[in-house]
Amino acid sequence: MLLSVTHHTVRLFAVSILAISLCAGVAGAGDPNTYSAQAKVLMGSGEYYKALDELRSGFSLFPYNDTLRHDLASAYVRIAQNDLKLSRFAEAADFFGQARDLYPGEMRFTVLRGIAFYFGKNYDSARAELTQAGEGAEPLLYLGKISYDTGDLPAALAFWRRALELDPAYPSLKELIAKAERELPVESKMDKGYSSMFDISYDDELPPGLAAEVLDALESAYNSVGADLGLFPTARIPVLLYTKSDYSSVTVGPDWSGGLYDGKIRLPVGGVTKVTAQMRSILSHEFTHVLIAELTHGNIPTWLNEGLAQIEERKEFSAHHAMPLTRGAKDGQLLPLETLSGSFIAMDRAQASVAYQQSYALANFMVTRYGWYAMQGILKRLGERATLEVAVAKSLADLSLDLPGVLQEWRDSLPAAAEAVKGEGKRESE
Repeated sequence: MLLSVTHHTVRLFAVSILAISLCAGVAGAGDPNTYSAQAKVLMGSGEYYKALDELRSGFSLFPYNDTLRHDLASAYVRIAQNDLKLSRFAEAADFFGQARDLYPGEMRFTVLRGIAFYFGKNYDSARAELTQAGEGAEPLLYLGKISYDTGDLPAALAFWRRALELDPAYPSLKELIAKAERELPVESKMDKGYSSMFDISYDDELPPGLAAEVLDALESAYNSVGADLGLFPTARIPVLLYTKSDYSSVTVGPDWSGGLYDGKIRLPVGGVTKVTAQMRSILSHEFTHVLIAELTHGNIPTWLNEGLAQIEERKEFSAHHAMPLTRGAKDGQLLPLETLSGSFIAMDRAQASVAYQQSYALANFMVTRYGWYAMQGILKRLGERATLEVAVAKSLADLSLDLPGVLQEWRDSLPAAAEAVKGEGKRESE
């Protein structure tokens, strides 16, 4: 299950970006303003890289012209913004760096470069940039996020508390501090373990050897789920194993939750003595959320996220799943896609069961009918901030299918539809 993965994305650029705009002007050939005017036209038509080439050419000829310097920095920022929207974080960081080269004293570019590195999970580079940026609330916020993501809760709290002192109204800081304060008393007494890709923290009351078995199961999921989704992450992944009481106090999740991913894999394992097939299925489920978060950056409806996680889960263990979807399909009581696109957290156990079953049925139909390669395309386009409708239409263009077409094919495949067709045929024969 996935709980409220937080992504502070493009809103960064609505706040405190340099108020720079391309200059309009008409001048003769060879005049610096000619380059600025032509670049403005190109920018206006979305030809960012041509505009950039125009400005670079002009600035190479007139390196002391303040207008060209200003406009070139503006172009770098505009392209960096676009790269962030498309989740091209390394490219965005590079363009912010080039803007800073033109204005070395402008710390805002350093902050934005650090934030771009953070979203790309290049934590060392992000930390270096944000530390250089000084004591502002925003760099401190992201320095805290780096510490939190890498398992240093005391450092995260220290950064966030300093940021809150500087700006008591800064969005999300109080919530982040409250979350870390819930986690710290539990996690400060945990033991640690490691594998090639995972950092595990676990309650010292858990049976000896359980953490190592969990790491082995996760390494197996890394290979199998990664092959399906076409992604093998390079950043280390934190995993926490709790007693059931500690899990409830830390996550404040619903009582039916068997695990969650919120940037870290969190599992309640009280009473478990070894990794069973059912536990392997939960680990595969949560690891699938890790990859989906990296691929889509949170731009995905819950039904698709949970449906794909259940596909991977059921490869390990499926006997404990009831099948209410069949009954719902026969009665024509499918949940609206809009309902399934939002969070399931407020649902009670029975509602959540139906929501998960329907999510699995639709996602499994898509993977079975159109293949993993098509699903990878959908996730990739969602990661580039496309809507689901656009992502599906582009990924299934060879089949001339869009989202309504997919939904119709799925509904036609359900037991209720099959029985209706059978009934029509029977009546005609009579």
